Amino acid sequence: MTNKKYTQEDLNKILWEAADSSRTQVDAGIYKDYVLAILFFKYLSDLSKKKRNEYKERFGNDEKRTEEKMKLDRFYLPPKSSFDYIYSIIEQDNLGEEINKSLHRIEDANKEKLDGVFSVDFNSESTLGKLTERNKMLRHLIQDFAKMDLADVNDDIIGNSYMYMIERFGADAGKKAGEFFTVRNVAKLVAKLAEPKPGARICDPCTGSGGLLLLAGEEVEKQGSKNYALYGQESTGSTYQLARMNMFLHGKDSARIEWGDTLNNPLLVENDHLMKFDTIVANPPFSLKKWGAEHADADKYKRFWRGTPPKDKGDFAFITHMVETAKPKTGRIAVIVPHGVLFRGGAEGKIREQLLKENVIEAVIGLPAGLFQTTGIPVAILVIDRSREKRGENESKKDVFFIEASKEFKANKAQNILTDENIEKIYSTYKTRKDISKFARKVSLKEIEENDFNLNITRYVDTFTEEAPVDIKANLKELAELEPQLEKLEKQMVVYLKELGIK
Repeated sequence: MTNKKYTQEDLNKILWEAADSSRTQVDAGIYKDYVLAILFFKYLSDLSKKKRNEYKERFGNDEKRTEEKMKLDRFYLPPKSSFDYIYSIIEQDNLGEEINKSLHRIEDANKEKLDGVFSVDFNSESTLGKLTERNKMLRHLIQDFAKMDLADVNDDIIGNSYMYMIERFGADAGKKAGEFFTVRNVAKLVAKLAEPKPGARICDPCTGSGGLLLLAGEEVEKQGSKNYALYGQESTGSTYQLARMNMFLHGKDSARIEWGDTLNNPLLVENDHLMKFDTIVANPPFSLKKWGAEHADADKYKRFWRGTPPKDKGDFAFITHMVETAKPKTGRIAVIVPHGVLFRGGAEGKIREQLLKENVIEAVIGLPAGLFQTTGIPVAILVIDRSREKRGENESKKDVFFIEASKEFKANKAQNILTDENIEKIYSTYKTRKDISKFARKVSLKEIEENDFNLNITRYVDTFTEEAPVDIKANLKELAELEPQLEKLEKQMVVYLKELGIK
């Protein structure tokens, strides 16, 4: 193994090459779970090995004292549970089984922080193939990761590489990608718009692998404070475990991430009530079918008092949940939604109308199409601010700020990219809340009411560009200038035809 000091770019490149070179026929959406588990395993092993060597230097041959100190550290790896141990038995036929045993030993020794975190089966024939094929892939993966030493890589770099790997796998996994990550620069914009403050409780009720939640935390750290708490809930088991690993790799061991269906079984509760948050960020699944509408009337937390969203479109179910879990009079929400949320009628129209009458919708920001692998449709960000409701600090603000940013992107072959410059333009426009022709406009609630509470952005931000008027005189002049040339060409053509014997 090498003691090289890795830059972010170095580590990203090495990790992706190691992951990519070992891949066989396993689907990217599944394979990522194995690679990221091995990355997490290697990181824990290298850190544990470094700590053990430090204690050995301090305590000499006193193995008992070294072991006692190891058990008091951030995490503990018992015997036969390190990456080096697995590397030493790499030629054994039962390699997958031995990896499983080592990972379970780590979980058992660190139940409070890591219980169940390694959810994948390294001995699965149905997923990884028959024994020979499976062992070949696992050996390549172990050998590639053995070449690097992650002991001296700080939490930021290893955590960012983990997110890089998730995003690369997302690009490979295509439509399945939406289950576990939000494109980083879109997530950065959402986190900025949410504006979390020091001391905030920050929540993502559709956590995925946790990237958006971590970026919201970074917004607090930019203000010179590490005083915030992270919470989340994720319904897909393997993705939930990715989020837990991601929190650990970023040094956020205290983050509370729950596994379950946010709409039908919210688990972020205290004293038998839904927890309330200062800041909520989310990228819920678009227009989720079968979200649980049949249980909405019986919801023990009475979240759906504004109305029950359609059974085949869960967008407003997630929005309603977020509004109900944001702190009254102060809580803020930034959520990615499909454009249909802005204008669809029926039950959704009534819920939207109610939210507008409560004066909590602060801004609607339209984004470009093609930003996600999961869909080519354009999306929007809703900014919801409960400080604008009755008796809130901003109750007097009676408008909605619209930004039509559908042209703010860098075109790319695979998908469009929201650049840092695009993010800055959108966010600075949001902060100033000043009208900009063809781009942004502050609209009164009265005007929105006159439009039947429709929030379709182009109703309020005129993007029509008139074509330049036709200059008839100039065109006639140009035709007159071309006429002699046309006559000359016609005469020449007659000559050519005669030469060819064509009359």
